[in-house]
Amino acid sequence: MADTHIRFDWAIKRLLRNKANFGVLEGFLSELLHFDITIKTLLESEANQETLDDKTNRVDILAETTDGELVLIEVQNNPQHDYFHRMLYGASKLVTEYLDKGQEYGQIKKVYSINIVYFNLGMGDDYIYSYRGEFIGANLGDILQPTKTQEFKFHINKVADIFPEYYLLKVRNFKDLAKNPLDEWIYFLKNSDIKAEFSAKGIAEAKEALRVTNLSEQERAAYERYINNKRDEASILSTQELETKLQVEQAEIRGIEKGIQQGKQEGIQQGKQEGIQQGKQEEKIAIARSCREQGLDVETIMKITQLSREEIESIENE
Repeated sequence: MADTHIRFDWAIKRLLRNKANFGVLEGFLSELLHFDITIKTLLESEANQETLDDKTNRVDILAETTDGELVLIEVQNNPQHDYFHRMLYGASKLVTEYLDKGQEYGQIKKVYSINIVYFNLGMGDDYIYSYRGEFIGANLGDILQPTKTQEFKFHINKVADIFPEYYLLKVRNFKDLAKNPLDEWIYFLKNSDIKAEFSAKGIAEAKEALRVTNLSEQERAAYERYINNKRDEASILSTQELETKLQVEQAEIRGIEKGIQQGKQEGIQQGKQEGIQQGKQEEKIAIARSCREQGLDVETIMKITQLSREEIESIENE
């Protein structure tokens, strides 16, 4: 059952900071990155401080591997329309923070930015996205390669090995069918459940370490409080979306009535149809403006109002 294991975001704040549980993170990262990861230590990160009410929407954990590379794992529950920018900021900050004064640029640490989101971010139906920068020729279309000297000195195979790599897991898009070891981890991230037949790296360690029954009485109380807070947040967001949809339906009715009246006044069928469409469009724009003021992200507003991204962004620029 899903309630037998602890949510991954809460585990990041608590249990997975224990060195005895590094195997859980190492297994997950090894399956995602497709090479074996060994964690040397955990470093101080921006959102790992505990709060009394545990109402933070984002948690993260920063690890340094035995190869000296940095891995930042962030979990975001609630919509944030500028989260792509957030990803860029987080990785860029690590690049500068972990290069000491006087060090050569060649000693910049490789950064992996792992982002697990539980909301609709961007427009795409997959549940695993990755971004690796390449320099591509504008005329020939060739990929810029490092010299042999650069390969030897910086221990790289391609120029992209120097730059941060971004991984985005859109957990809600996963259809609950695990076809490979990484899918088993995605299934756990979505359902807080580990099936008996799962065999991905680190999954056995997670199955034992992240059992709810392993928690102390104090930890259990904190975990239940955290879950209740997340349920409240989900309920509020669901209510906002429902209310907005109802507003859209009512707006369409008002728009049709307004359009019919306008069409009648013009006395021609074309005017009637154009008036209907104009009225509906005006009401949709009004709803979209209200949604943005409430903090809803562009993707959600697009789904609710059926307006295009360009139309919504033009509202913001008014």
